[in-house]
Amino acid sequence: MNLAVREALRAFQRAPMLSLLSITTIAFSLFAFGLFGLVYLNLRDALAQVEERVEIRGFVAEGTSAEATSAAVGDIAAFPEVASVRYVSDVQALERARRELGEFEDVFEAGILPASIEVRLREGQRDPESVRSVARRLEFYDFIDDIRYGEEWVEKLYKIRNIATAVGLSLGVIFAIVAIIIIGSTIRMAVLARSREIHIMRLVGATNGFIRAPFLVEGFLKGVLGGLLALVLTYFTFEFVGQYVVEATYFGSGLAVLGVLAGALIGLLGSAVSVGRHLRRV
Repeated sequence: MNLAVREALRAFQRAPMLSLLSITTIAFSLFAFGLFGLVYLNLRDALAQVEERVEIRGFVAEGTSAEATSAAVGDIAAFPEVASVRYVSDVQALERARRELGEFEDVFEAGILPASIEVRLREGQRDPESVRSVARRLEFYDFIDDIRYGEEWVEKLYKIRNIATAVGLSLGVIFAIVAIIIIGSTIRMAVLARSREIHIMRLVGATNGFIRAPFLVEGFLKGVLGGLLALVLTYFTFEFVGQYVVEATYFGSGLAVLGVLAGALIGLLGSAVSVGRHLRRV
């Protein structure tokens, strides 16, 4: 293994510009993916904050007894999807409307808003189907006149989250493939440039595994260096955006390490594919 590492480092010394080009290309491929990752991360956090406000509101008919509403609140709280439920009286509803919509205070002067039962759902249970399921169960209570939860808004929110996830995964796969092809091309050139040396090694009994090891280490190192450079570029971009554009969230340490490991894996795969194909021709 030490010999493979030394040979990989010699390859860097023999073709420094080619190695630098490989590392830079890998870095920019991962950097582009990292930027989208930051966008997706902040979009996900923003959507999560909006999702926390998903609420089902059942309006209670006038004259409903306190015992009936109290029993209903207890029943609804036992639903597996429900995180919290509370009863808001007509007086409380009016006070809240005046507090939150102070500029429209005159509108509420003579009117009384209906009482309601407000239901908030657990994390992971805020998709349109779960929301509809809970809303349908509220309809079984005779004293609930109307149910509102912004059905169109909930469906659009869920679609946006699914689209963001799908686009993120697709771009990740595309950038990974591009990086693998780039690394494979540089390793291929290295194999062809050392074809005479490889031929002599085979004559003295070297196995394919022995010959392949330095190239795999070289690809691995290029991937690690490319991943680290991409991480640095992403961080400086994040700092610039946070200072001059909008406050954002950066990757946690776990995701940062995962990004570097992804670069290492891409470098290793690119080397393995290229060496496997071209050693047979040398």
